[in-house]
Amino acid sequence: MTQRRSFADRLFQVLNYSGFGIITIICIFPFYYLFIQTISDNALSANGSVTFFPKGIHFSNYIQVLQVKGLSHAALVSVGRTVLGTIGTVIGSAFLGYIFTKRKMAGRVFWYRFVIVTMYFNAGIIPWFIVMMNLNLTNNFWAYVLPAIISPFNVILVKTFVESLPEALEESAEMDGAGTFTLFTRIVFPLIMPIVATIAIFSAVNQWNSFMDTVFLMTKDKYYTLQFVLYKYLNESNSLAAIIKSGQGLENIDLSKLQTSTSVRTTVAMIVVTPILAVYPFFQRYFVKGIMIGAVKG
Repeated sequence: MTQRRSFADRLFQVLNYSGFGIITIICIFPFYYLFIQTISDNALSANGSVTFFPKGIHFSNYIQVLQVKGLSHAALVSVGRTVLGTIGTVIGSAFLGYIFTKRKMAGRVFWYRFVIVTMYFNAGIIPWFIVMMNLNLTNNFWAYVLPAIISPFNVILVKTFVESLPEALEESAEMDGAGTFTLFTRIVFPLIMPIVATIAIFSAVNQWNSFMDTVFLMTKDKYYTLQFVLYKYLNESNSLAAIIKSGQGLENIDLSKLQTSTSVRTTVAMIVVTPILAVYPFFQRYFVKGIMIGAVKG
């Protein structure tokens, strides 16, 4: 039998969907606005004539910006640090979070609190830079990977998730002679994939967007990340637009496609954000489940 809903129920549903629809539009519109600026007539975009719909559609902005010298190498550096940094963070934080659930670990409570306290206190930029310099991590690609292997917040999520698993699973494997590493890799790790996906997306977004470590630690061009290079271009968008123009014969070029500081800024912003926007939906179902189970024990 179909249950008839009351007027109040229908009104609540309409208001609920309307509210979430408005919030969704508010979240999506900035990305849409950036995109239509990049594919519109550059002159119209620069004077603010493009608002809701693109005008004079073309895609030459992306082609021209991606041809800027050094951009492809910087993109490889960013991809490399994102992939290796994410793998290191996932493995390091997951294993440490698992170890902290073992009662037989010597000094378990002390070391757990020692790791967690670093979430709230740090020495500052200058001591951090001195430590990195003494470890020979200036002008070194591994400066992007090694410091991020252990994340206290991720350790908390993994530890809480593992504690929600039945202890009988590990006990039966231990009776068959499995050691700690075997328990982690063959029993526990496959069961904590939701929280692993959660910390993976956290780490990937952080690694992809980070550029301040490049500012402080890297002076050689070959270690520049895409975000740092584009950050420089955003600050020097007028100069970059002039560089792009100088490489073209202005007598035969469509003036609507001539680069401006606005077209450079919007195109650069879209290039930076697109990879994360493309990857995130594939992790979303794990992300929601992992963050809920990892945050609340029981």
